[in-house]
Amino acid sequence: MSEVRGDASPAEIQSFDREIGRRFQKFAGAYWNGDSARQAWFWTLAIGGTLVLRLAVDVANNRWNRWFFDALERRDGASVGLAIMAFGLLVACIAAVGVAIVITRETLQVRWREWCTQRLLDKWLANRRFYKLTMVPDAMPNPEYRISDDVRMATEPLTDFAIGLFTATLAATTFAGILWSVGGSLDVSIGETSFTIPAFMVFGALIYGVTASALIPIVGKRLSGVAAAKNEAEALFRADMIRLRENAEGVVLAGGDRDARSQLGRTYGDVVRQWLALVRQHGNVTWVMNASSAMVPVVPLIMCAPKYLAGQLSLGEVMQIASAFIQVQMAISWLVDNYSRLAEWFASARRIVELIDAFESVERPASADAPLLSREDAPAGKIGLRDVSLFDPVGKPLIENARLEINPGDHIYLSGESGSGKSVLMRALAGLWPWGRGAIALSSQASLGFVSRNSFMPTGTLREALLYPAPAGLHSDEDLKSALTVSGLAHLAARLGETSRWAQSLAAGERQRLAIARLVVQKPDVIILEDAVSAFVGAERRVVIETLFRACGQATIINLGGGDNVRTLFARHVMLERTEGQPSRLREITGSALDNPEKVVLSSATIELAAEKAMT
Repeated sequence: MSEVRGDASPAEIQSFDREIGRRFQKFAGAYWNGDSARQAWFWTLAIGGTLVLRLAVDVANNRWNRWFFDALERRDGASVGLAIMAFGLLVACIAAVGVAIVITRETLQVRWREWCTQRLLDKWLANRRFYKLTMVPDAMPNPEYRISDDVRMATEPLTDFAIGLFTATLAATTFAGILWSVGGSLDVSIGETSFTIPAFMVFGALIYGVTASALIPIVGKRLSGVAAAKNEAEALFRADMIRLRENAEGVVLAGGDRDARSQLGRTYGDVVRQWLALVRQHGNVTWVMNASSAMVPVVPLIMCAPKYLAGQLSLGEVMQIASAFIQVQMAISWLVDNYSRLAEWFASARRIVELIDAFESVERPASADAPLLSREDAPAGKIGLRDVSLFDPVGKPLIENARLEINPGDHIYLSGESGSGKSVLMRALAGLWPWGRGAIALSSQASLGFVSRNSFMPTGTLREALLYPAPAGLHSDEDLKSALTVSGLAHLAARLGETSRWAQSLAAGERQRLAIARLVVQKPDVIILEDAVSAFVGAERRVVIETLFRACGQATIINLGGGDNVRTLFARHVMLERTEGQPSRLREITGSALDNPEKVVLSSATIELAAEKAMT
């Protein structure tokens, strides 16, 4: 999905589409089925019950109007006093029913949103889709915004619409009956011609309400598209700010402060333009809505005036008819009053449907030339590449017919020029790259440790960062301190219980040592290192790798990066060779690094000296 352009017309971005509504209903409507059905139907029926009670209270209020104004017209003080006392009880009932409606409605909205959010989170995190989406060209921007904000904006209004429709149907039926019975018919004389309009107030209310309701979709036909553009612009602005915060150091060191401010200014300029377009659309709709709201209280009085002046209606009956007329208009025009929110809902519903499409599309090849890799089970620690060809997400070949057998405990050094596909191959081995052909054999029971240039450091205690993603309690503090010490981080051993943003508080070298210490603690069966010692120079790189060999020597280790100083430590050397315009091929270089006279056996004193140097 491409980003929304600032000059894109709403029609290019969004239009009402029944298919979108159907698909959103299929996803979100499942809340009323399965395990969540009992909860969903309980709150739905609770809302229905409170709405019926509100209708009963509204009818009582309508009848109270007739009682009170008839008593005023008769100048009956006793009846007026009794009506005033009854009004206090009526107000209490109105308030109680209103509270019940708010609680049941908002509880259903919260629970429904919770259910939808959990399902989208499950889809986003399942099969590592949250990672795969970042690898797809023109990937859908801001999935987190869609999951957090669009779910709310797609469920809350829809609940209100359903309540409005239910209420409108009950109110229109009930109060139309009052208009019919109290208003009666109207005798009209034009010259010598006389005729009778039966239920004239009912027909008047219907004509007025339908006319006002029909004008809104005409006046606000572009509102949905503008709302969609506004939501997308807001999401992009937020994403740009997050991106700046996450890359703050790189921007500052490159002197990109002014460019960052300029970029944010342009992005927020799009937000302002889309908001102003939405304001103009709201203004167009408000013309009709405000004109209608001003006319509604007066129109029934004008319609009743002939019969009142002729003595055919009492003042109380006129006020009862006017109150019923307003209730019928509220019922007929619920779409008028909520049209803006309907446009917002549709924009959010479409964004959720697009997100679900993205979740599904990332699981299948983008083209016939980009099939998906198959994975086979193998003995623990053993890895096999069976005629593996890797593609980018759109089908472009990157690596062709790779074959390799890696035995448990093998130490492999992977090299190749920039762009040869080394990182892609490493990710395919780790199960992060699905686009390819052939099979990768790896034990389904084998534990895998992957360390990259910037390994993830969770916010929390140092103990949690060291154990991540394993839960605390599996290892003693002594084990953790020992791992820190052998990895050159003895100075952090006393800070295991300290909470910090370790990705920011630790230096690059310390972060990479902490990632190595994590491997020392967890001792995975297979270790994949991608530029895991890039923050070090010279002998320090050898120190880190040698430390890993000593602590996890039985593990199968595949390393990318580090240069010749590191390469000579590995028994096997595999290279990706690429010819210009052709996919890379995998070739193993014969000879053993163990026989290399340049290999250095590092003593504990050497490791401690290098670690001390790193700390200073």
